[in-house]
Parts: sequence; structure tokens; C-alpha cells
Amino acid sequence: MFEIINRSGPLFIKDYEIHKSEFSSKIKNSRILVVGGGGSIGRSTASQIFKFEPSELVLVDISENNLVETIRYLRSSIDNTTTKLRSFALDVNSLEFDALGSESGEYDYILNFSALKHVRSESNPFSISRMIDVNIFNAVKLAHFAERWKSKNYFCVSTDKAANPENIMGASKRIMELFLLKCSLTQNISFARFANVAFSEGSLLYGFKKRIEAKQPLSAPHDVQRFFVTLDEAGLLCLFSCIMGKNRDIFFPKLTIEEHGTSFKDIAVKFLASQGFEAIPFGSEAEARKNVSIIKDNKWPCYFFESDTTGEKPAEEFYTSTDKVDWEKYKDVGVISNEPNYSGDDLEEFIKSVEDWRNSASWKKGDIVQIFQKLVPNFKHEEKNKYLDEKM
Repeated sequence: MFEIINRSGPLFIKDYEIHKSEFSSKIKNSRILVVGGGGSIGRSTASQIFKFEPSELVLVDISENNLVETIRYLRSSIDNTTTKLRSFALDVNSLEFDALGSESGEYDYILNFSALKHVRSESNPFSISRMIDVNIFNAVKLAHFAERWKSKNYFCVSTDKAANPENIMGASKRIMELFLLKCSLTQNISFARFANVAFSEGSLLYGFKKRIEAKQPLSAPHDVQRFFVTLDEAGLLCLFSCIMGKNRDIFFPKLTIEEHGTSFKDIAVKFLASQGFEAIPFGSEAEARKNVSIIKDNKWPCYFFESDTTGEKPAEEFYTSTDKVDWEKYKDVGVISNEPNYSGDDLEEFIKSVEDWRNSASWKKGDIVQIFQKLVPNFKHEEKNKYLDEKM
């Protein structure tokens, strides 16, 4: 795995061992709510939490099937018979979730993994509207619940794409951070920005596995550099931020593009090699599809292309030049410390502008981009009128 993602070994292990007893003392006998607990990263973090025997672990997710699998995974892999484990197939933006929140009592920790995370979702204004609700307004709603429940900390997952954002998804997460800075005046909140999670559900690498299972060609850009972490590492980073983070801290892995960056093409080639196949590039999607017969000779048809779709940043980053970063506290984790720097007037104007946009006669993507750019001036959106749905 680590060779495939251009790494020599796992992150966070030494940091984890140093702070393991503190994790245990804070988590054991606590009540913990994990929203988005059915997704890959939510499940990974829930499994880390479950090991420390909280008194109750409550999982909420919009996908009933994913919740069922998470419960099965936890019960099958971890010897814990003391924690009360409950799951609810609910949308945070629902009457049912509000009712659950009213009757369920206080939670010591709340973790929020619910997100629309795909760049492809910004191709149309309808998905963008839902992204605003899920990534921004629902996150704020949970912060208010955390305050009502007197939670010790509210953790909300962010993304590396929030640093100097170039796509709407990343900008939405940066806006979420700004809203939660306001909430941090009355509720402790921490975040994590991490890289692409290798082979997590919905990721391009997960798609590689699915294409191989289906004996279909692989397709990937050759000119996009990304960081990668494993699912276990993503879970550990989120655990660190939730349990160890101070108010407004943003945790991220100590990775650099120069040393750890890799392209989707290189990962495809290495992953195919690990499965016993040689990657054979073709000049188009059509040619790659026509040549699936070479699979029987332990060769795999691939189409590697120059990125030309909206929202693809050439290389990701975790922090900006103006961020205050602590590089010393942990071996493998950097921590951005924040002051509650936000403009309440700007946040209120954003809410009103979104409402006006939604009430307009027609929803235009360009209008919402301008609303985002007003709140996040360094949001550098380039509309190319091509989207990932047009790619294999």
C-alpha cells in the first residue's frame, strides 16, 4: 500500500503511542456522536473510538446500508461488549434528527463527517445548493447542538482543498471553517484537513479497484499531484483533532508535494503491477475500451490524459502563507492555530445572498460562484465547461 502512494510507512503511530493513555482517559465512559459514521472515514474514526470503550457510541448517516456495514465491522473486529452502540439512518437537515437531538441528552464529543466531497458535484447549481446545506449550514447546526449538549469538543472534517481553494467544494469547506470560527466563541471546535484517502469509497483509487473487478479500462489524469493517506491514518488524524485539539485548531498530516506527492497515473501503474498487470496506455477512452482483450495477457488498458475539467487543482496544500502552524507538538501532525477572525456582517450577507439566489427565477452557477468569492476572496475558480462526469 505505502509504495503505491509514494510513502515509506504509516503516519501517526509514534504520536498515537505517546498519547494513547490520554485518549483512553478522555474517551472511556464518554457519550460520543458520529455524524456520517457510515462513510469510509467516519467508520475508520468510529473504530478508533470504539477501541477505548465509550459508554455510548451513536452513529448517524443518511445511508442505512452503510450504517449496517459499520455496525457489523465494529462488532466483528473489536472486542468491546461494554459500549452501547446505536445507529440512526437520518439526514441532519430533518425533523427526525431534530427530534433525536431533543431527547438524546448530552454528548461529550461530536464528530461530523457528513459532506459532499466530490469536485464533480459542482457541475450544476442543484448539487451545489445541496453542497451548501451539507457542508456549511448543517455543520453550523451541529455546532449549535454541541453547545446545547455542553460537548467538550465538536470536530468537523475539512479538506486540503480549503487552503487557497480552486473548486467550489474546497471553497464550501473554507466557508464552513469561517462560520464555525464564529461558533467557536461559545463552543470548542476543531478540524482536520487531510489528503485524498487512498481507496476510500467514491475515490478514484476505489474506482480503480471497481474497474479491475469489472475488467474495465482505467482512466486518470497524468498531470495532477496529490497527497494520499490510508483509511487508518485518516481515522487517527480525526481522532487526534477531536480529542487533543484546542479550540479552532486545524490538524493536518506533515506531508509535502515534493517528497510525498504522486499522480493518479503513477498510482494506477503501481496498483496494476501489485495485481500482476502491466499498464498499457492508449490514446483515447474508446481505444482503451476496445482493447480490454489484452487483460488475458496480464496487461491492462489505460487512458492517461491531461486534466482539462473544472475544479482540478494541479497540486494540493494544507495551509496558506498567512497561517500560524505549530510544527513541533507532534511528529507527523501539523497544527494550524486560529483566532476567531471573521466578519459577522459578511457571514450574514452570505446567508442572505444564498437565500436570494435560491429564490431567483433560475439558478445560475456563475451567480453562486460570485457569492462564494465575495466571502473567500482567494477562491480562484476557473470555469472550463468540462466536468468529470464526461470522463471514464
